[in-house]
Amino acid sequence: MGLIKKKTASRGTEGGVKYVCDVRIRCASDVCHEYDLCVPCFSDAKFSRDHDPKTHSYQVIEQHSIPIFTEDWGADEELALLEGAETYGLGSWADIADHIGGFRSKDEVRDHYVNTYINSSKFPLPERASPENTELSDRIPRDVFQANKKRRIEQRKEDAQNAPPATPKQKPTASVPACHEVQGYMPGRLEFETEYFNEAEEAVQHMQFEPGDGVNPRTGEIEPEMELKMTIMEIYNSKLDSRVERKKVIFEHKLLEYRKNAAADKKRTKEERDLLNKAKPFARMMKHDDFEKFCDGLIYEHSLRQAISQLQDWRNHQITDLKQGEKYEQEKQQRQSRAPPLGQFDRLASNRMSKPTPPFETPSATSALTASELPLHLRQKNGLSTPPPDQPNGTNGVLTPQHSKTKFVPKALPNTVPLKFGKEVASDLQLLTPEETELCRLLRILPKPYFVIKENLIREAMKQGGSLKKRTAIEIAKIDERKTKQIFDFFVHSGWIARA
Repeated sequence: MGLIKKKTASRGTEGGVKYVCDVRIRCASDVCHEYDLCVPCFSDAKFSRDHDPKTHSYQVIEQHSIPIFTEDWGADEELALLEGAETYGLGSWADIADHIGGFRSKDEVRDHYVNTYINSSKFPLPERASPENTELSDRIPRDVFQANKKRRIEQRKEDAQNAPPATPKQKPTASVPACHEVQGYMPGRLEFETEYFNEAEEAVQHMQFEPGDGVNPRTGEIEPEMELKMTIMEIYNSKLDSRVERKKVIFEHKLLEYRKNAAADKKRTKEERDLLNKAKPFARMMKHDDFEKFCDGLIYEHSLRQAISQLQDWRNHQITDLKQGEKYEQEKQQRQSRAPPLGQFDRLASNRMSKPTPPFETPSATSALTASELPLHLRQKNGLSTPPPDQPNGTNGVLTPQHSKTKFVPKALPNTVPLKFGKEVASDLQLLTPEETELCRLLRILPKPYFVIKENLIREAMKQGGSLKKRTAIEIAKIDERKTKQIFDFFVHSGWIARA
């Protein structure tokens, strides 16, 4: 017997709830639930189960695949759309599209619902909701609409077959403490498992406020208990503000990017990491870009100090050339990485043989600021193709002071005994050239005051384009005029400033 059974469509099939026959006879009796027969079986009076064709009423059911609201949506699809929205909930467009079938996508279903039902001037009804409005069904015949629908389904079926394989659907990241590279952080809630002042809520969790509480009805004043509650709430709010401020610092300075920050720290030396850790408290009062520039400046200063320390070490070892210094550092590293000699009766020889000597870590800043090609980099950076006029045409990389071909000879002052430098200024003398040492000795000026005068004069000359008047130098130095004149002449002779 031709009993018709319905089948539910799966994702992307040609229809939602489909039947074998386009026209069928359904029993309208309460005894039979969704009992359908095809037309030939109904004409032959065939039946099964509790169906009685002699006494049960019936109704003719056909597929209403005709346009009623839009040109490309049939009445059966409109009905399936409303049934799916009622079954799965409005907004579950993927499930509703599966219920409709016909290779309808969730975006297409959502846009059709919004444009047809929501944006209608007759909301909540569509524009052509009147039963007398048969404009679309009269203009587009059933066979033409069915042909267009079949063509659309075949085209989308072919596109789905030729489409590249989709990536497997990944499980969405849950907002739990273990789903982020920073343990204990919940990205969906922007919170941490352990917050700052994590126990702050314990003080207010049992606190209750009722309308009219805390006010004495006889005097109208606030009771001490209510004042205590308000004080506790102010303390709790201040803790929440502190918690928000710390989160703001974390988000502003991108501290949640743990792997990226850890990779950047590995490229730094131990001294640089310690220096940046000490500078982290300043991040609370600076923006991220400003803090980055501040840290770069600290690292550069640290690099300069290391380079100066290494150059002083080279000077103590009578090294006057950058290439010789580079060779010295390489040999020094080889000596430090070499294992100590083992004696014949050394009891710890076996232990030292098993433990390799850690490699010597050369500071990256020192190697960058004391490289043999450093003078060439400085000339390229400053745009100088030739040395300054007072600079001799010597070999690049010589660590000698810039002086003219004729040596500057300072004159001793009358009634002034030359100064004898003691051990208390021995460390400062290393920063002076021999000419500067002789100048300070004859003028009785210690190295530190001389450095202050030198810095002030050169700084003022830079403000005026590199030139300076002798009278201005005397006013800046604020020492004996005779001493200032000789210092000024020495700076001009050395090419550090020009005479205005």
